[in-house]
Amino acid sequence: MADGGALSVTLVASLNEIAAQDWDACACPEAATGRPADPFTTYRFLHALEASGSVGTGTGWEPRYITVEQDGALIAVAPHYVKSHSQGEYIFDHAFAQAYTRAGGQYYPKLQLAVPFTPATGKRFLCKPGYEEPGTAAILQAVAQVARDNRLSSAHVTFCTAEEAARGAEHGFLHRVTEQFHWENQGYSSFDSFLAALSSRKRKTIRKERATAQAFGGVIRAYTGDDLRPEHWDAFWQFYQDTGARKWGTPYLTRAFFDTVQDTMRDDVLLVMAERDGTPIAGALNFIGRDCLYGRYWGCLDDHSCLHFELCYYQAMDFAIEHGLARVEAGAQGTHKLARGYMPSEVHSLHHFPEPGFQQAVARYLREERAAIDYEMSALANFAPFRRS
Repeated sequence: MADGGALSVTLVASLNEIAAQDWDACACPEAATGRPADPFTTYRFLHALEASGSVGTGTGWEPRYITVEQDGALIAVAPHYVKSHSQGEYIFDHAFAQAYTRAGGQYYPKLQLAVPFTPATGKRFLCKPGYEEPGTAAILQAVAQVARDNRLSSAHVTFCTAEEAARGAEHGFLHRVTEQFHWENQGYSSFDSFLAALSSRKRKTIRKERATAQAFGGVIRAYTGDDLRPEHWDAFWQFYQDTGARKWGTPYLTRAFFDTVQDTMRDDVLLVMAERDGTPIAGALNFIGRDCLYGRYWGCLDDHSCLHFELCYYQAMDFAIEHGLARVEAGAQGTHKLARGYMPSEVHSLHHFPEPGFQQAVARYLREERAAIDYEMSALANFAPFRRS
């Protein structure tokens, strides 16, 4: 199938130049028979970021989507951006930026092949079935060439799959391994079935946390699909703003993004809300994949003990068990997730520096970092809440 004419690679400044069905034929061909594996690389999610002004001029995320054609037909695409900072990535490269600047270079702008603001593992080289080999090779070569031809400091592929990381390493990219905490559904029939797998002490702690959270004086409701209403997003926007303010930062997403999600992606959303006297006081936003529930944002206007754990972690696990999802990814960082059954998991990225000396220096750093990550993951596993066999 992949045999044919020469490949043509183009950088496109807007998804409006690509038909949604053509993008999704590469990004989520499995959606023809059900839910996409990864909601974040779909046309509708990436377009929502662009159309809402969450990415684009003035945001530090300038779209340069990669398209690969063969014989006039689109065979591969990739979400690709010119970055003027390192915010909203979650595979942190600030140490690289500081070292590059100290060496006399200009680190920004750089290239980022990623889903903006989304620390969730998924495919980054989006190829039509049967075109994976030439499509992936063309994208990797294009990223490296754009960085070299424009004398940019670097190119980065973040939250790619382990298989993609191996392919990138074959093309001279540096493979970086970091960690997150993911909950794995071991075929549990209920939340109590999950609790039965824990040590007695951890089981009691979680039951106490859930009881404490449920005693906040209201009800917890989960909304998805047509149950979602504009007023839910009005409430969640306040939560999202409050979280940004608490972290002394500026929220990345605009209000228009959530309106677009309501219009085009509400079937892909699980919004868990705590409501008191009919008024939402806290909420957690999740996106639903074919095999995974992705926790993304949380916020509250009225703090209550353990409510964060309940809305973000336990409600997500309940949903995953009920719907037969294989895992829950609850976002970046957070060793506190370990006590709640979220285990250390490898996260993969790729990095390329056209300057050979700097590439070699980062390679040495990554080898040492990998040893430290392996040690930390092994040590953390000893604190898992599960019963010892």
